[in-house]
Amino acid sequence: MLQTLSPRLVFFGLALLALVSMLFAYFYLQQHLGLAPCPLCMTQRVAVVALGVFALLAALHNPTGNGRRIYAALCAVAATFGAAIAGRHVWLQYLPEDQVPACGPSLEYMLETLPFAETVKMVMMGDGNCAETMWTFLGLSIPEQTLGLFLVLLAISLWQLLRTAPRS
Repeated sequence: MLQTLSPRLVFFGLALLALVSMLFAYFYLQQHLGLAPCPLCMTQRVAVVALGVFALLAALHNPTGNGRRIYAALCAVAATFGAAIAGRHVWLQYLPEDQVPACGPSLEYMLETLPFAETVKMVMMGDGNCAETMWTFLGLSIPEQTLGLFLVLLAISLWQLLRTAPRS
């Protein structure tokens, strides 16, 4: 049954999953609960948006053959990048309290005052804000849930990359 799904439908599904994830993060977590995203959270959001854009472009373009594989590879790269960042975030949350990095400046401040490469380096290192667990669902922190999302997105992207598309 899965083999009969059109590649276009799978790409639309990936784009929809990314959109729903971002709507949940912004409207529920940020606006309703008032949780401000840390720099690592913002970086993970960039990865979700990038994957969603690649998937939407693929769905609209509806390429065949290698074109489909290129879009699927771009989605897989975005999901891998996001999973790596989410993994780092989870690792920070499990550090002993005495090993947690000190809290740093906001992402906006770093972007305004530091060179871009230095900002990226500081964001990837994470800080004390990133180590806090602000909200959980089913015992999983937001970064753990996001890591799970990225792993699902990566699995679907790899399946889309490696499968033989149904003939229409």
